[in-house]
Amino acid sequence: MANRALRAPGLLARCRGSQLLYAAYELQKNWLTSASNMAAVGAQLLSNPALPIGYFGMGPAVASALKVFAHVYEERGKPEFGITTATVDAVDYPVAESVVMEKPFGNLRHFRREGLPDDAPKMLLVAPMSGHYATLLRGTVARLVENQEVYITDWADARRVPLSDGHFDLDDYIDYLIEFLQFIGPNTHVLAVCQPSVPAFAATAVMAAAKDKCRPATLTMMGGPIDTRASPTGVNDLAMEQPLSWFRNNVIATVPFNYRGAGRRVYPGFLQLAGFLSMNLSDHMLSHYEMFKHLNIGDHESADATKRFYDEYLSVCDMTAEFYLQTIEHVFQKHTLPKGEFVHRGKAIDPDAIRDTAVLAIEGEKDDISGIGQTRAALDLTKHLPLAMQKYHLAPDVGHYGIFNGSKWRGKIAPVVEEWMRANPGVN
Repeated sequence: MANRALRAPGLLARCRGSQLLYAAYELQKNWLTSASNMAAVGAQLLSNPALPIGYFGMGPAVASALKVFAHVYEERGKPEFGITTATVDAVDYPVAESVVMEKPFGNLRHFRREGLPDDAPKMLLVAPMSGHYATLLRGTVARLVENQEVYITDWADARRVPLSDGHFDLDDYIDYLIEFLQFIGPNTHVLAVCQPSVPAFAATAVMAAAKDKCRPATLTMMGGPIDTRASPTGVNDLAMEQPLSWFRNNVIATVPFNYRGAGRRVYPGFLQLAGFLSMNLSDHMLSHYEMFKHLNIGDHESADATKRFYDEYLSVCDMTAEFYLQTIEHVFQKHTLPKGEFVHRGKAIDPDAIRDTAVLAIEGEKDDISGIGQTRAALDLTKHLPLAMQKYHLAPDVGHYGIFNGSKWRGKIAPVVEEWMRANPGVN
């Protein structure tokens, strides 16, 4: 049967096209990695104090340019969280990091600082599965671990998951969250950042309907696409411009044979990154030009700050095709959750079942990915949740990434989340 299907010219062409897409990327990546290594060597030679060329003419400028080029195109793997201490009341406390549950498509990672009270709140931080690693939330974890026991969903790179481990779709995502919450135990607080707001809301509704004792004490959603019909952004418009078949035929690729996940259908991280970069290409080019200028005048501290940001931003991973396509279909095209048509394992999800999990919706005033009102829509779905257990917070002058990272997250938004958790300590 599979052989007959492969004889179909259209399907065969798509399979070949998807393989070609990834193969072309691998070829380009290998070439640019080699060029990056050569540029790094050249920069070192020009910066060597034993070689006088580095002090004359265009030597310093060329060395700086080569360093920028080498950084952009160097090969990257999965970054480390690297959170070793937490500072509370001017005292540094060691932070212990461990993996407490391993699953094929994502682990449950745990952070706890020394000196944290035994009754400190437990939090599940749900990281996006959107092309970047969970380490994108490093700043989120670093702030939360000061006062909470933090668990985070550490999603796997789909190209490294063997086909023998099966598939991963929205149903599986929701199941993972439920299993993680049951492992952590009752009265756990959930914080979903951006894309996972929808499956986190769904998991909460499923657990509430089942009267699961481990249902979340609070559910906080930040910049999440609960209802993308509210203040649609360029990201939302892009998802609506083409039918689902277009995404299936044009952005889904097959993992090549040099990875453990060979043969798996994925939405490649490099395509996701290209989309993000194209949205603000001039800003990214300007950032690297500024990095060049900082290096040229010897301001290595400023240059290193830019490098640290792009080390994270340019580290990408693949998503399974089924999860990506279902997200496009249900979240961005059909809006099944706000319409009351979202299902889990064939059973309709009832948002009204959420009656004792306190819900907090946070949005950024300048968010250009999830527009104002998209996350707040969750409050309209919990019709019988007491008003005292519903809260909306609009962060002024904050963009999408500023909601969960940076000084405004640390000083303005995190305290709102912590205050909400302490006002709603648990349902059991």
